[in-house]
Amino acid sequence: MSLPTFAWVVLGVVLKRLGVLSESLNQKLSRFAFMFGLPLMLFAGAAQVDYSGLGSALYLLAGVLATLLTVLLSDIYSRWRGHPRALRGIFVQSAFRSNLAIVGVALTFSAYGERGPVMAALPIALMTVLYNILAVWVLNSTLGSSTTIRSVLAGIIRNPLIIGISAGVCLSVSGLGVPTALRPLGSALSTFFLPLVLVCIGASMNFSRLYKASTLTWESTVWRLCIAPLLGVGLVWAMGVRDEQLGVMFLLLAAPVAASSHVMVVAARGDGTLAANIVVLTTLLSIVTITCGFFLLSLFSLAGQLH
Repeated sequence: MSLPTFAWVVLGVVLKRLGVLSESLNQKLSRFAFMFGLPLMLFAGAAQVDYSGLGSALYLLAGVLATLLTVLLSDIYSRWRGHPRALRGIFVQSAFRSNLAIVGVALTFSAYGERGPVMAALPIALMTVLYNILAVWVLNSTLGSSTTIRSVLAGIIRNPLIIGISAGVCLSVSGLGVPTALRPLGSALSTFFLPLVLVCIGASMNFSRLYKASTLTWESTVWRLCIAPLLGVGLVWAMGVRDEQLGVMFLLLAAPVAASSHVMVVAARGDGTLAANIVVLTTLLSIVTITCGFFLLSLFSLAGQLH
């Protein structure tokens, strides 16, 4: 399931090496997709969800609690391992902060077709807010960053992805009815923009420092790709989330570290090399871990009806 998805990432790496996709063009394409394509796609998905039942509330709560559990246990582990205080925040952030809005959405579309991004839209909105708040708290407490929760919330409000999802939710609950053209629009956007952003991820990956990967880089990778998804899926399943919702939650929680984690570490004057290496290594190895994890869910009939 994840192999076709990550084939686009590999294509991005190849195109960059061949000089076909320059850094300047890659930045422009990434910005265009982030500002317009993905928000429209998530808007179309969020507008098609029925929010009247309690199932959505349980589904969302499970994702939040899974994230908080990962933060708590990864912090305890980091203290037990004796990681330096300045590196503990980077480790904890990488343990809980997955690439929800790009890789996560692409994986849900690959597994469930059009239904995937629809089911993923609301968890992405809520967990993106949670991720940013937790990242500020973790980095402030370990790196002494001056970033405030207020400034982060202001950035979240202006985030195009959050705006798109919020607009879709408002349309769904307004009772105005969902336009018939919205479903094919969401499908068309998913088909075009998801491969585009995955190619851009591949083109933006920098392997030059990866040979210096430390033990902490590998520990962070194991937590992000193996331990955090296992903890999350176990908790989500225990809370009664089943079938497609369980599969979507696994794909969101098992995605590699978001590139924004590196941006926040650098802004906090932390170890940018460590943060960048974690992003690259988790992206590479997630091809294996996500494929194996989702295969096991499907094998035991826990992932619902696939695409």
